[in-house]
Amino acid sequence: MKKRMALLTMLVLLALGVRAQFQEGKGYVGGSLTGIDLNYNGANGLNLGVEGKAGYFLWDDIMVLGSVNYQHNGSDVVPDHISVGAGARYYITQNGLYLGAGAKLVHAQKSYNDVMPNVEVGYAFFINRSVTIEPAIYYDLSLKKSDYSTIGFKVGLGIYLFDD
Repeated sequence: MKKRMALLTMLVLLALGVRAQFQEGKGYVGGSLTGIDLNYNGANGLNLGVEGKAGYFLWDDIMVLGSVNYQHNGSDVVPDHISVGAGARYYITQNGLYLGAGAKLVHAQKSYNDVMPNVEVGYAFFINRSVTIEPAIYYDLSLKKSDYSTIGFKVGLGIYLFDD
């Protein structure tokens, strides 16, 4: 019983400590490995990408962010591409779970351009007060060709910036 009470106390303190990370006026920078061959689209090949992100909390629990991404696809059907995007995250009940939505402009070799709305569900697992490991499941919807729509998994590292 004492172990359960100690565990419950630690979880409550952790939840209270996480509260400060998602407050209005805080900044964020992060990077991710995307695809990691743990995704699916209509024309799969080796798929690996890198993504950089920066964000700002306009309100408590709500962050706007921008991103830049390079994606390598080992398929002749889906070309390698770069993208820039904007979106937002909503952190649910201060526990690190978040919902994200946005859109990105995709430019690929062979004169392919697309606008892709996207959604993701992820978790910000705090290693310390400001550094997180952020696994997420995402869906990118291609408005040009359904074979380019992708559901996948990514793992990132995030840093929440403070004024103190």
